[in-house]
Amino acid sequence: MQDLQYIELETAPEPTASVIWLHGLGASGHDFEPVVPELGLPEDAAVRFIFPHAPNLPVTINGGMVMPAWYDIKAMDIDRVVDTEQLRASAVAIAKLIDQEIERGIKPEHIVIAGFSQGGAVAYEVALTYPKRLAGVLALSTYFATADSIDPNPVNAGIPINVYHGTFDPIVPESLGVRSVKTLKTMGFDPAYQTYPMEHSVCLEEVVDIGRFIRRHAL
Repeated sequence: MQDLQYIELETAPEPTASVIWLHGLGASGHDFEPVVPELGLPEDAAVRFIFPHAPNLPVTINGGMVMPAWYDIKAMDIDRVVDTEQLRASAVAIAKLIDQEIERGIKPEHIVIAGFSQGGAVAYEVALTYPKRLAGVLALSTYFATADSIDPNPVNAGIPINVYHGTFDPIVPESLGVRSVKTLKTMGFDPAYQTYPMEHSVCLEEVVDIGRFIRRHAL
């Protein structure tokens, strides 16, 4: 996979923390750009937000239509039949962005990986396998697509993970968020789980919670 294009937004000069935020199927890095001012971060917090654009791929469940996608979804049953090879290629591309942030002077323990829907599945894969300790993972309205095959790096054992899900989500049912939490616990992680009365989206209460997570674990 070629290097990803991305949007970069800094809340102040000389950032000391980074958030790499992955969008969902058919969206773009612009999707979550407007959220940044609503996070309630301290005025003196210097955070660099990286919003990568997924590559354009044919997506089986959408009749093979080419659209921004981190990987192909081959079937929309409860277990989500996905192209794990493409998912891992996307994870490698995101890992390069993490490497880049470290090269720019951000300590890995101040880098948060966030992902919505498809992007959350990639966030799980890249954050739990990355060879340096990261600040944490924000899994938004998503599922753990590589739970049966992932090989977590021990350096990120115990990494803070917050899982957020809408109770009325018709696209990624809440049961998949619950399953992710149970799986993570069997793997030795201690994820926090929070639900909101919403569909497959992000609400203001959740945005406030995301800001609280960033303040606590990255700043």
